[in-house]
Amino acid sequence: MKTERGIVMVIGKREQKNPEQKLCAQVSMLCRQKLLGYAESFEELGRSFHDETRIVGDDRQSILEKCLLQQSRQVMGDHLQTVARIMEQVAGEEMCYRPVEEKRRKNLVQALHSEGIAAAELCYIRKKGAAANGISMILSTERSGCKASQAADMLTVLLGKHLQPSPGSPYLIEREPHCFQFTEEPKYVALTGVSRAVKEGEKISGDQYAMLESEKGRLLLLLSDGTGAGEDASRGSGRVLDLMEKMLEAGFDTEESVNMLNSALYAQNEEEDHPTVDICSLDLYSGECEICKVGGAATFLKESVGTECIGGESLPLGIFQKAQTEVRVRQLAAGDLLIMMTDGVLDALEDDCEERMRDMIEALEEQNPQEIAEKILSYAICSCGGRIRDDMTVFVLCLWENA
Repeated sequence: MKTERGIVMVIGKREQKNPEQKLCAQVSMLCRQKLLGYAESFEELGRSFHDETRIVGDDRQSILEKCLLQQSRQVMGDHLQTVARIMEQVAGEEMCYRPVEEKRRKNLVQALHSEGIAAAELCYIRKKGAAANGISMILSTERSGCKASQAADMLTVLLGKHLQPSPGSPYLIEREPHCFQFTEEPKYVALTGVSRAVKEGEKISGDQYAMLESEKGRLLLLLSDGTGAGEDASRGSGRVLDLMEKMLEAGFDTEESVNMLNSALYAQNEEEDHPTVDICSLDLYSGECEICKVGGAATFLKESVGTECIGGESLPLGIFQKAQTEVRVRQLAAGDLLIMMTDGVLDALEDDCEERMRDMIEALEEQNPQEIAEKILSYAICSCGGRIRDDMTVFVLCLWENA
């Protein structure tokens, strides 16, 4: 066993004879040292932005400008230190590799070979912080259209564990060898449905939504309502979701991503560009759900015991220098529904809109998320006499146990 600070590599006797394995370990260590060096530089730079400066003078306008500059420096310092922490986390990730037992390795290689798939470098993997174990291998094939999911089905039978391709693995197995990782399927599977309506007189909706899954079995749902309607609103909300996706995928947590995005919008000083953003982060292994709201309309959670309206008083992005985030954590179970929507849906109900929507959702008997989304949107449109005075989007998630 070779152990380094932050990196654990388990190498068997067979692998010790392979110079490529040793080279891989050395490269990993060099990358780690570089990342830690970058992190230290960003941390030091961030601290320099936090240095207190004495604000003096008699001119009120001058003092105000210096105060605003000092606040901006502190925000920039916070962001630089956040980047430093992300780099340290990446450098400190622990990945354990354990060679597959010889007898099992031969069985797996032969079974895959019988289906026209060549397999090499088989090893078990365990990543610190991940909810499940997995297996890694180099795969290639002469067949066309061979999917990674087909290999996962075979491994499930051979290993006695429900496995699926990691989100970071290629979709297809091709002639060129590529590394594939297969991880245990999570306890839950999420089904989603979306229904939308565009404001009268407009061609494009100012609402945008996105869904992505991380390698640690976490599903992220994002919904943004751009300021106004039409192309400008769509451009604003689309930019918000694009940046949020990139930051979340890079390793920033939800609140850090929101704060960095808010600072960028605040610095632009655009008076008419203040999109909202709702983020739902769902752990598919445990069912824990984190709901972060920044100016968005109420979210509804329907459970077996009743329906909860999760509202918020926060303002949209870019209004204040520091974002007003509201985070709620809920434990979801199989059969629960999570319903996100933009304010155009609730505003169509006018008086007591949240209470009326809660009662409507409470009475729903459908279980198909697409049918539910369409029924909620139809209810909102009918409530305002068939008029669509604002963009409307309904995003529904239903949680079920994996078969």
